[in-house]
Amino acid sequence: MRRFAVLDRDGTIVVDRGHLSDASGLELEAGAAEGLRRLAALGLGLVVVTNQSAVGRGLLDAAGLDEIHRALEALLAREGIHLDGIYACPHLPQDGCACRKPRTELLEQAARELHFDPSEAFVIGDKTSDIELGQRAGATTILVETGYGKESASEPGVVADHRAADLAAAADLIASLLVSSRGAVAPAARGGDRS
Repeated sequence: MRRFAVLDRDGTIVVDRGHLSDASGLELEAGAAEGLRRLAALGLGLVVVTNQSAVGRGLLDAAGLDEIHRALEALLAREGIHLDGIYACPHLPQDGCACRKPRTELLEQAARELHFDPSEAFVIGDKTSDIELGQRAGATTILVETGYGKESASEPGVVADHRAADLAAAADLIASLLVSSRGAVAPAARGGDRS
């Protein structure tokens, strides 16, 4: 069964703009394109699971969110990157839905539709909700220090399995973990595994 990288969107792949409501605000985080290309080269599927309460707040509608995601896919395609899927929760935090991270409904939906085992996934994000999502699924978690990552690292309670400077460093870390799991000696991860 193919393994997947489950990625947060804002602060991990693209610069966090608060509540992005227009595709013109899309900008890749440093190291994101390189990291995503490396993850794909490792044979991993790439899926985005993201909280997008801008919809619930009335800052954009579902069609507007779809437009942003089509623009993101086009931006990544120009970098030679294909996403297997984007799964977004449109609800407000107080709505109590099952799809808002750290709840696992969207991850479980992605796993069913894309045929992967969530416990074998690598969940990568910049917030504690990303890390808790991964922990609830039994996945390997990586906190990137882009976006809110540095602030999240100092929060008590939820601790990622690994930390990396950005997606490029996370991809190097995953490469070394995959080599280790096959019984070979793993090279050091660039950007620092700070686990």
